[in-house]
Amino acid sequence: MTEKNELAALCESTGTTFILALFVDLRGKPCAKLVPVEAVDELAEDGVGFAGYAVGAMGQEPKDPDLVAIPDPASFTPVPFIKEGLAIVHCDPYVEGKPWPYAPRNILKALIDQAADAGFEPWVGAEVEYFLLKRGADGSLATADDHDDAAQPCYDVRGLTRMYDHLAAISTAMNTLGWGNYANDHEDGNGQFEQNFKYAEALVTADRVVTLRYLLSMIAHEAGMIATFMPKPFADRTGSGLHFHLSLTTAGTPAFPAAPGEDDPRGLGLSATAYSFVAGLLEHAPALQSVIAPTVNSYKRTGAVSTTSGASWAPRKATYGGNDRTHYVRVPDQHRVELRGGDGSANPYLAIAGALGAGLDGIKRSAALGPVGSGPEDAGELPLTLLHAVEQLEADPVLSAVLDAGIPEGGDPATSVAAYFARLKREEFFDYHAAVSTWEIDHYLTAF
Repeated sequence: MTEKNELAALCESTGTTFILALFVDLRGKPCAKLVPVEAVDELAEDGVGFAGYAVGAMGQEPKDPDLVAIPDPASFTPVPFIKEGLAIVHCDPYVEGKPWPYAPRNILKALIDQAADAGFEPWVGAEVEYFLLKRGADGSLATADDHDDAAQPCYDVRGLTRMYDHLAAISTAMNTLGWGNYANDHEDGNGQFEQNFKYAEALVTADRVVTLRYLLSMIAHEAGMIATFMPKPFADRTGSGLHFHLSLTTAGTPAFPAAPGEDDPRGLGLSATAYSFVAGLLEHAPALQSVIAPTVNSYKRTGAVSTTSGASWAPRKATYGGNDRTHYVRVPDQHRVELRGGDGSANPYLAIAGALGAGLDGIKRSAALGPVGSGPEDAGELPLTLLHAVEQLEADPVLSAVLDAGIPEGGDPATSVAAYFARLKREEFFDYHAAVSTWEIDHYLTAF
């Protein structure tokens, strides 16, 4: 069956009448065109065109040719719980017939190919945390549930039940789609929630994170709420993470558990391959933060020293441990490792690509780990601000190569997605720095 026929058949079998042909830019902004089913053959064969500069952070200028989104039928996702007859298909952006190297999905696919070349298949689980808020008449933000004001609201059954309709709607959607939602909980901040689904292949999980954010945003909107993935919307509350559970298989066989009789001096049940993967994550952590914590606000989360609940749950140093949530890399069992440095603003394609690139580099070099609870000797604390993280990215050839992974061999030597991304993020930091904050008014207005 051709891709053209496959997409049309999927629409017919699901009663789809309109398709959102969707992709994200480097900042993670979801972009789409609404395509009627009557044009599904054209969509499958030719894709759909966009003015790339208007999209946002896609490496284009107004003079550049169209960015063409080519649908991936394997990602076809009916979403009738949003609008009857609506479906999403994730797309790979092309320009003039070639995969566009600035497209995050293309970058992740290039890293998956690199993993395959090294003999591995990457698997990823994601923990999506978010706040449900509302705006007051004066524009201020408040928790959507007026009664969600406990000092330690995490797992509170009453707060969970008051948001039952929203949580149940999302859970039902995930299970209808076959994602395997297995838990929904109230997180550590007032108004903060997390809804989990089973792990899958790296690209599938990245697509699902993008889809889930869309579902959460739209279902919350219909109920008069705002679902936000902003890392730290409140200074005194726990921030929202985007934690990734990472594992590798080799020809379908798990690569992370220690083999029977394999020497395991650290006692976490991991193979030498897995320990080197963790070492790579830790060694590249300062640069990795630029893609898994990519906003100014991200560093309010990792820099938090206290919250009303008593803990920030965000790592401050690049260390690893067993089933211990204070570390940058947690090892909950021998089958996976959890990367805890990322937050809700992360672009899932870039974040997973960055983690894979760092871990695969550790495997390639057989990088060694120190004792449990430690990190690289020269790692120190994680970057204090987005600007510091960008500087680390520019100094790290491995993470820069991850962002440049979609550039074809023999491509324009002047093209550098890493340099473009670093410039975007540096400008973002200085735009923030140029704004006068309430803190400055409070501290300086009458201080002199």
